[in-house]
Amino acid sequence: MTPAMEDDNALKHKMLRSFVPVNALTEDHLATLLRDNHVEFHYRGQQLFEIGDVDDVHIYLLHGELELTDASGRRKIVSATDELNQFPLCAEQPRQYTARAASDCSVVRFNKNQLDNMLCWDQTATCIIAEMGAERDLDEDAAWMVTVLKSNLFYKVPPMNIRDILGRFEACYVPVGEVIVRQGEVGDCCYVIKEGSAEVFLSSEPIHTPEKVAVLHVGRCFGEDALVHETVRNATVIMAENGVLMRLAKADFYRLLKQPEVQSIRYQTAIKNYTDCGQWLDVRTTAEFDVGHCSGAQNIPLSLITVKSRMLDHGTEYVCYCDTGNRSRSACNLLEKAGYQAKVLTGGIQDLPAEQRIAFQVKH
Repeated sequence: MTPAMEDDNALKHKMLRSFVPVNALTEDHLATLLRDNHVEFHYRGQQLFEIGDVDDVHIYLLHGELELTDASGRRKIVSATDELNQFPLCAEQPRQYTARAASDCSVVRFNKNQLDNMLCWDQTATCIIAEMGAERDLDEDAAWMVTVLKSNLFYKVPPMNIRDILGRFEACYVPVGEVIVRQGEVGDCCYVIKEGSAEVFLSSEPIHTPEKVAVLHVGRCFGEDALVHETVRNATVIMAENGVLMRLAKADFYRLLKQPEVQSIRYQTAIKNYTDCGQWLDVRTTAEFDVGHCSGAQNIPLSLITVKSRMLDHGTEYVCYCDTGNRSRSACNLLEKAGYQAKVLTGGIQDLPAEQRIAFQVKH
């Protein structure tokens, strides 16, 4: 990577840390966004989107100004320096405005589902890490477990299965010099180094002598391609010293892809049945909550559910909600395991018709 590329990534990293809810991501997932997305430059007069578009992306304005026009023809100018610019631009879908560059400007677009999945994973993992910290019998496993939870390796697995992921790993005691995976073989598992280190060797051609290309230390995962792709091993890994590996079989990984069941409830049923005995629970970040939320809702971000659940009442029925239903499903699952009565708002706020969505736009 050239110095110019490093400077560009550092600048994008700083910008991303000012955006909500992107700023709630861990470093691993933030790095993934940097890798998968790029800055777009638009000249004055160019159109970014129009009324009625359903593009499933969050757009953030990095610099410059945009002109927004609604269905009645009313126009307004938004600038990158505006306070609310930390939030996605005109996030409601279908789009309620047509946006054109009022000046030369730049934006970045993120896939909403990718971002939401990452947020849900990060915040659920934070809860699990907090629980692990209170379990003294997990002390010797804490290092490799935390590394796995903070990586983006398993983010396609439903976050509610995080506990099960850790429980599926099996310990393997391996001596120095043992070949763990061999280039060209079909893989059926992946490994995480719990103790020791390993060396990675790569051969460009079968007849060539493999060259050492990397050294893996505690917390590093390898062989993960076997979990998500029908492909052969792309390198050979040999133990550089005696150690302990945590092994996850492909069959166990596939079992973890199934979404656990949680109780859900539709908006109309919730407001009809829970007016007196229930409580709305907003599990988005505090910054998202402050922009708008359901009247009377209590805000406990998903990442704090484990820590702050003691503030809740076992006799109250909670309706958890977020933008997509993803984070609220994880919150509901965690609350149910802690003995609380909880249901998730079906589909989240984004699936509600416009007249119902207004109820979640109340500000302080």
